[in-house]
Parts: sequence; C-alpha cells; structure tokens
Amino acid sequence: MTDASSLSFTTSNIFDAYLIGLTATPSNQTFGFFHQNLVQEYSHQRAVADGVNVNYDVYQIRTEIGARGSQVEKGFYIDKRNRQTRKIRWMQLDEVLSYVPSELDRAVVAPDQIRTVIKTFRNQLFSEIFPGRTTVPKTLIFAKDDSHAEDIVKIVREEFGKGNDFCQKITYRTTGASPKDLIQKFRNSYDPRIAVTVDMIATGTDIKPLEIVMFMRSVKSRGFFEQMKGRGVRVISDTEFQQVTPDAKTKTHFVIVDAVGVCERDKSDSRPLEQKKSVPLDKLLEGIALGVREPDALSSLAGRLIRLEKRLDPELQAEVEKLAGGKKLSQIAQNLLDAIDPDYIEAKAKEGKSETYEPSEEELRNLRGSIANFAVAPIATDPGLRQKLIELQSAAEQTIDIISKDKLIFAGADARTAESARDTVRSFREYIEKHKAEIETLQILYSRPFHKRLTEETLRDFEAKLKPEFGPTPVESLWMAFEKSGSASSPSAPRSQTRRFTDLVSLVRVALEQEPVLQPFEEHVRSRFDEWIEMKRRDTRSLPQRWADANPDLVVGSRELVMNLTAQSLKDEFLGRVCLTEHGEKCLLNQRLARLTPVLVPPEYVLYLLKSWRFRRFVDGLNTGSLIQHMFTSQLARFTFPLPPISEQQRIIAEVDCRLSVIEELEAVVAANLKRAERLRQSILHSAFSGSLDP
Repeated sequence: MTDASSLSFTTSNIFDAYLIGLTATPSNQTFGFFHQNLVQEYSHQRAVADGVNVNYDVYQIRTEIGARGSQVEKGFYIDKRNRQTRKIRWMQLDEVLSYVPSELDRAVVAPDQIRTVIKTFRNQLFSEIFPGRTTVPKTLIFAKDDSHAEDIVKIVREEFGKGNDFCQKITYRTTGASPKDLIQKFRNSYDPRIAVTVDMIATGTDIKPLEIVMFMRSVKSRGFFEQMKGRGVRVISDTEFQQVTPDAKTKTHFVIVDAVGVCERDKSDSRPLEQKKSVPLDKLLEGIALGVREPDALSSLAGRLIRLEKRLDPELQAEVEKLAGGKKLSQIAQNLLDAIDPDYIEAKAKEGKSETYEPSEEELRNLRGSIANFAVAPIATDPGLRQKLIELQSAAEQTIDIISKDKLIFAGADARTAESARDTVRSFREYIEKHKAEIETLQILYSRPFHKRLTEETLRDFEAKLKPEFGPTPVESLWMAFEKSGSASSPSAPRSQTRRFTDLVSLVRVALEQEPVLQPFEEHVRSRFDEWIEMKRRDTRSLPQRWADANPDLVVGSRELVMNLTAQSLKDEFLGRVCLTEHGEKCLLNQRLARLTPVLVPPEYVLYLLKSWRFRRFVDGLNTGSLIQHMFTSQLARFTFPLPPISEQQRIIAEVDCRLSVIEELEAVVAANLKRAERLRQSILHSAFSGSLDP
C-alpha cells in the first residue's frame, strides 16, 4: 500500500486480511496507520553503498529578487500578460509595485530573475557543477506552473543558444509532440538536453540518464519533494549512459540545483491538494454540477479556487463574492476540504451526543454526502458563477516586471555538500595513515627516494582495497571530494579508466602533503614543462621590460583592437585583418600595425563589424596599384558604418556570439559523428575479414 489519504486508511479497515505497506516516501500518517510497526528499512545511503542508487550533491543559486522580491516606482511602464494567450499589453503604474518572492512567477514575473538563475547555471555548469564536461548533462527543471515553464524554456534557449530541440517543455499542456513521446526522447535520445516540467515527471517516471534536478519552485510536502528528488537517483549502465551523454563515462552522482532554497526549507507530511492536474477547470466544474463528489475532485477544486483568489484584485473578488452568495472563494475551498476530512465529519456526527457515542459507517457516509453537497452548492447550483470562474481562470493576467534587474548573491555547493566533501578527504587521509604499513603502493609512495617502482598491479590492488570504504569508483569519488573541499588547483577533465591510476597517485601525494594542490598527473607534467620553456624563453627571446617602460605609448593593453595595414596581396584577406586582445594580455606595436580604441562603443561590436562583408568590400577598394598592398589610417578614417543604440549593439553582439557557439557545437557534433562512423567502419571491416559478419 503506498502513502495514501485518511480516507484510504478508513477503507482498508473493511478488510480483515494482513496489511503490508510498501512505500518509498513514508509519511507520519503511514507510520501511524501501522502503529509504528516498521519491519524493514532500506535507506538511500544503503542503496548508494549497494550500487542501487547514486548519491547527490546540492548546488545553490541565490539572487537578490529571488530572496527579497523587488519594487518598481510609479510612473514606469510595465507589461501585463494574459496567462492563457500570453498576449501582452502596456500599462503605466499609478502607484508603487512591490512584490515578495512568494509572488514571483505567479502574480508577477521578473524575467531578469529567471535569466540570472539560468545564466549562472550555464556559466558554472562546466566549471563547478560538472567540471571538465562539455556536453550539457540531462537536466530536469521543475517550474511553478505552465506559464512559468514557458518563460524558463524561452530563456534557456536564448542563454544556451542551441535551438529548440535542446530544451523542451513537458507538461499536460504540451503542444505538438505528445508528452509521452517527449519523455521517451528525453530518456533515450541526445536531445532534449534540458526538460522543463511542472509535476508531470515528478513521480513514477524513470529518466535514468538524468544528472541534474533543478528546482525553480518550492515544495512544502516532504513526500512529494523526495519523489521529485528521486528522479535523479537511478543507476544506468555505462553503454546506455554514453549513448545519450557521449562525454561522460559513468553516472557517479547527480546534482540538485536549488534556486529557491527548497533544500533548506522545513517540509511537512501533507499531501498536495491538487490531485487531478490533467483535468481542466471547466471540466472539473462541469463534473461537480453533474454530481461528482469524489475526494480527489473536491480537493483539486479547493486548491484551484485558493490559487485563483490570490490572483484576483479586490474589485473582481467582490464580484465573485456577490455571485457566490456572499462567500469568498477561500471559504468555499475550506468547506470543500471539510467535506473530505474524516476527523471533521466524525466530529460533526458526535455533536450533541454523549462522549461514548460512536457513529456507524452508514451514518458517517450519509453525513459525508450532506457536507459535500453543502460545500459545492454555491458552484453546483449556479451556472453563472461557474462561467465567471472559467473566464477569470483564462483571463487572469500576470504583471511582467521588465524594470528590475536581478543580482547574483551566491552560487556554490551548499554547506552540507562541502562538509561531506571535507569529511571524505579527512577519511582518506586517516585511511592512508592507518594502512601505510600494509599496502604496497603506500609503502612505495611514503619512501623518499623511491626504492621500488609502482606497477599497474600494485595500483589496481590499492584501488580494490579502497572500494569498500569509498564506493565502487573510489578515484572518481575522492577526486570530486578534493575539488569540492577546495584542495584542487582547478576543475579538471572527467576521470578516465586510462588515467585513473596516475590520478590515484596524485590523490595520495596530496593526501601525504607531498604536493600542495591536487592536479592530474599529465597536467602536472605539462605545467612543469611549460615552466621550463618559459624560463628558457625569458633568458633568450623575451622583449626586455625596459623597452615597454621607454615606449609606453606603444604598449597595447587589454581589450584593444589591433589591425594589420600591409599585405602581399588582397587574395589572402590579410590586409585589414583585426584581432581583440584578451583580458590581461599586453604587447608592443610593430610597424604597419594600427591600434584601435573604441570610445563609447563595445569593442566586440567594432570587431565583428571589421570582420563583416561591409569592411571587406571597403578594403578591397583600396587598390594602390603596387605589388604590396597598404592601407593608411587616413584611408581607414573614411570608412563609415551604422551605429545603432548601445542596447541594439549589445543584442547584435549576443546574437553573433550565439550563432558562433552554435557553429562550434555543430563542428564538435560533426567531428564526433565522423569518429563514431570511422570506429563503426573499422568494426565492420574487422568482422568481415574475421568471418564473423553475417551475410
């Protein structure tokens, strides 16, 4: 028996057979029904240790508007958007608009708050959340409602710039492909990488490759939160995993990205009111009018009336109250909840009776029907009120705050995740100290200078001894723990089987404090080699600092444009070629080079403009008639170009960056597919020549 309502418990008492309860999310009501008789418990920690589930980390994103709300002064123009049609109209505020975080994405939408969260997620994804990865892990985002999901999908597509297939909304209101087909693609195909849902995938749906569960909505029910969180714990074989996420090897854990503080908030064992999410309001009201009184219908209607009332202004609330015979929607909702509350019904049955009086099942059933009929009477008997509720549900508008700009307050692992990582690092150091005399690998690494060489066999034996303490993939687990505790030099590439033994050596060296920070061995060798090269270069080929000190006007600083003014011909397009220096980069101007310093114009806009066909045509027209082509600054001054407002320049830069990133992504996909095709070709040829290829 799964976790159920009190009504289900009452029904179960009719039968005299033994009752056995099996549930993944036990509530206090469940324990109470079985008189605290817990026979067997299988915890998440035990499931992780047994390899049945994967563990999780929590990554927090906090923004100013998300934590404190915002305020827009009167006189500003804001947008008003219809929830259903999403049509927008302008309105000038005649009073201050103030809203708190609980109103976000319901009565008020602050697009920059959503964008700040998504942009932070994008920026930190490959550096802090999944260091070293290049493909966006399968990500499930929980939104507050369908309208909120639409907003998230739009902004995710804009920020990642990877097309519509990259991010899809999967809700009961999904248009085009069916939700079932979209879930199947999300589970088994490369795209979509990110799915946005309300609660359709919250329970009962397995998405095994899922590595990120992102909360952009709060959850008050402990059981519901555990079910939503449980979407990420599923294990998957390496082969199946790599089919949908090619740059990953093994699913070792998943990450909860908490953008609303849901992991910190206290939760109750209450069940959500909404039990018929897929039934539209008009059908629900029609069913009530036709005599439907089942508890799920009454509970769902109560939840929707409460939400609808919160969206209505005082004038509309008064109009509805008049149609409902003087009752507010919240009062009707309370009566509906009383009608499905067994304790309330039993108390009403005992009113005026003796303390020992116990009502019969028939009496309770009849009273339950009477209370339900009384609760729905304002709606069931008045078609005008039903029609008005349908109209309000469809026409309710959201305020779009396009004025407030959000700021990131914090992004990083939560305190528990960081502390857990430090505990793991501490345990590893204690393990090494305890077993240094009995494990050959540790004996070799402890000795300086080494009296014996490490072999793959000794390292493999050491790895096997670590598994009971640190899980089935100890090198991966320990490396992530060092990164989260701040002991690694920088996020590194994913661990691989071919380098895991050298990584194991690096882990031990850092634990023994033979190295100051954790760094992959090959990167350590490369950095030492680069240091040697730099030392030699400084001795022989570096430009003396005194030259730069003597000619400061010739020093090109960060974020300046440098253009070539000479070329052998126009065919190679070398004349007029331009570049933008990086942050912190400095160089000295040579002859026939021009330094361009944009004023009040973003340098990226000028860079893309000077790489456009307009400037190329201008350069091609500067034919001097000699073999060597030259361009002079006086000629360059004659080049004219459009200069839109700064906001339009920023949009152009963002669009060009977006398209370039799409091109780079496509190139990477093509390269990966070519490698995959070559491996398939080699496999087919091998099978053909070995005689194992079926005709």
